[in-house]
Amino acid sequence: MSTRSTSAAHGDGTVASHAGERDAVLGEPARPGPVLSSVFHLPPAPGGPALDGYGRPDNPTYRDLERAFSELEGGTKVTAFASGMAAISAVLFGLLKAGDTVVIPSDGYYATRPLAADRLAAFGVTVRTAPTLGPYPVEGATLLLLETPSNPGMDVCDLPAVCAAARAAGALVAVDNTTATPLGQRPLDLGADLVVASDTKALAGHGDLLLGHVSTRDDELAAKVRQWRTWTGSIPGPFEAWLALRSLATLDVRLARQAANALAVAELLSARPEVTAVRYPGLPGDPAHEVAVRQMRRFGGVLSAELPDAAFVERMLAASRLASAVTSFGDVRTGIDRRAQWGGDDVPDGFVRISCGIEDTEDLLADLKAALDAAVTAG
Repeated sequence: MSTRSTSAAHGDGTVASHAGERDAVLGEPARPGPVLSSVFHLPPAPGGPALDGYGRPDNPTYRDLERAFSELEGGTKVTAFASGMAAISAVLFGLLKAGDTVVIPSDGYYATRPLAADRLAAFGVTVRTAPTLGPYPVEGATLLLLETPSNPGMDVCDLPAVCAAARAAGALVAVDNTTATPLGQRPLDLGADLVVASDTKALAGHGDLLLGHVSTRDDELAAKVRQWRTWTGSIPGPFEAWLALRSLATLDVRLARQAANALAVAELLSARPEVTAVRYPGLPGDPAHEVAVRQMRRFGGVLSAELPDAAFVERMLAASRLASAVTSFGDVRTGIDRRAQWGGDDVPDGFVRISCGIEDTEDLLADLKAALDAAVTAG
């Protein structure tokens, strides 16, 4: 099987629409369907090719997806996983051992914190925490796990500065790039050693599958991460991998509309007297804007804001015809999540994370304005 690839000279839309593509073959579809078999015939003689010998360590469908992610990341070694948490777990458990020290975000994705505090600590790994804005206790650390922009607070870490400090201290840096996506930010180009992402969100983009991946340019790190996947069996399903590969073709246009909508919604909310603490890195005047402009290629479709209270959020959602209450983000449909209801984040009751979809900007603004007005009137 021969494959095609785009070059560094191509734009985001071209790369996304052709990522993971194979050479055209007469009579075959442009993007072959998923290979669902778990067992393949072995080579007739010992020492033959290892590819596709058994479905757990390798599969042609998620190999295509890994190649596509590699093109989006700018040429890297990618290992795909069954979920974002499986990808994070591979970095933490595949690279750390008893006696090591890891620093994780105190304000990042909430599920990472109990995983580290409970399981890593039980295996003899010292766990430190630090907010996205720092300072980071890097002395004596083995690994820093960063998340920027942070989820759900939307703070932005100065990646080149933190990566340089970590390297000077002898620590590796892994960056959760879920919110930004590789089209919004390339942490490996900014000094990081690994990138981890939940592809369940914007990369897949349709709210209908679970996936994750880890990316690196280091052969040894890539081998350790892939070995962890083989040992634990946290592999992506071929059908999910195929769906994600299909979805990547529209990534550039989806992100462009979502980012335009997010900026417009941030401006709308900033002008509302009942809304406070609007955060979006692309918003001029946002505390993260200056750093974000230096290191992000685009600002994404996610923002956060504080509404008066939980009851106000419920009234607004009940009045909206376009926004739904959902706990994921990156979907083509706008979703609003009141984070305090889950208990994992230190946020007020009225704090919401808004994931903008690809609706027409004017329609989305009109809908949210009417929903806010209705929530105010009904209160």
